[in-house]
Amino acid sequence: MIVLQNTVISDDVRDQFFVCNLEKCKGACCVEGDLGAPLEEDELDILKESYEHVKPYMSEAGVKAVEEQGLYIKDWEGDFSTPTIGNRECAYAIYDENNTLKCAIEQAYYDGKISWKKPISCHLYPIRITKYDGFEALNYDRWGICSAACSFGQDLGVRVYQFLKEPLIRKYGEAWYAELEQLMEAESSSVK
Repeated sequence: MIVLQNTVISDDVRDQFFVCNLEKCKGACCVEGDLGAPLEEDELDILKESYEHVKPYMSEAGVKAVEEQGLYIKDWEGDFSTPTIGNRECAYAIYDENNTLKCAIEQAYYDGKISWKKPISCHLYPIRITKYDGFEALNYDRWGICSAACSFGQDLGVRVYQFLKEPLIRKYGEAWYAELEQLMEAESSSVK
């Protein structure tokens, strides 16, 4: 376990390899699971402001899901997430020409329509954050649908925290990430 400022980071974030391999998984994380993508409370207003720019990228079924359920839902634990289409894929997921799921929000971002890339929970995957009083726990979420990403990461020698550099900086800042890299290197050398 690695403690950094107000975060506690699982050793798996340092030790496990990971590089997303959409060619193999086809974006399965956008369709598998109990709910849509987790949303932070501050992302709800961003989603409201962005929706009209995202909507043209969405599938008909996705737009219908939003019309029926709202831009986001509140689950049984009081947490927010994106609505889903038939309790399956995220309402904001879209299929590309290769039948791979991608994100309508992210596509609107890449096209310069909005400044929000996508929910931080999606951007940080396979790290899942659990919030506690005074700190956040960052854990590596092991999931069979990501086995190709684990193999690809191992082939390339890229660890989870390295693959997620951009979203970790987005969430916690440059200084936090620089300190994380120092801690990870120190931890790795002491393990050897």
